[in-house]
Amino acid sequence: MGNCQIEERRVGDVTVLDLLGELRTAECSAALRDAIGRLSGVGRNKILLNLAGLSAIDASGLGELLRSNVGLNKGGGQLKLLHPARALREMMSITELLSVFDIFESESEAVAAFARPMLDPEGHLLSYEYARYEAHSRGMRGDG
Repeated sequence: MGNCQIEERRVGDVTVLDLLGELRTAECSAALRDAIGRLSGVGRNKILLNLAGLSAIDASGLGELLRSNVGLNKGGGQLKLLHPARALREMMSITELLSVFDIFESESEAVAAFARPMLDPEGHLLSYEYARYEAHSRGMRGDG
């Protein structure tokens, strides 16, 4: 797999993919896409990407994260990110993608968040961060 490695483990009904190395080549992006596609194909569509072991990511790697997130959401699944590096957070902020992903620093909190998906009034899946912001905003306005 070149300069990246994907290790798979399960925590309850959540599949954790530990990414190690660099997500900067087409080969690595394809490996991630294949892993997520395989899992989704067998109904394992709650996926937590542990990025703690990721030493580098570029725009194509970020694009693959976005494609994976959109694909899983369309199929009723969820993708969450664990331990993204500061550089990745900055890249996501610059590209205005930070609010698209559910990002966690605690594996147990991330796994627990899969059990309580956040839906808008029309029943569409919201990102955890957006739902948390909305709940906080309602509390501040006194209408929640």
